[in-house]
Amino acid sequence: MKKLNVTIHLELSVPDDWELVTTSEGGRVLKLPNQQFLDLAIEPLFASDPEETWSSADNEDAMNDILDMVESEEVVYEFVTH
Repeated sequence: MKKLNVTIHLELSVPDDWELVTTSEGGRVLKLPNQQFLDLAIEPLFASDPEETWSSADNEDAMNDILDMVESEEVVYEFVTH
């Protein structure tokens, strides 16, 4: 096996009422209105042709196989104020 590092950087414009909260395990997630929470993480997408439409795995086992390969994951949230 060989290692593959994937870095994901997203910049989003979000509503002012979204908040950052810390979980009991020390992780950070977003608190949305109506007591909903959001954690952005990897979700594998698949296609039979790279020029066609990509979608989530039809087979949950295929998605789980990919996720099982992830040894660590780090998502950092930070609100930027100007």
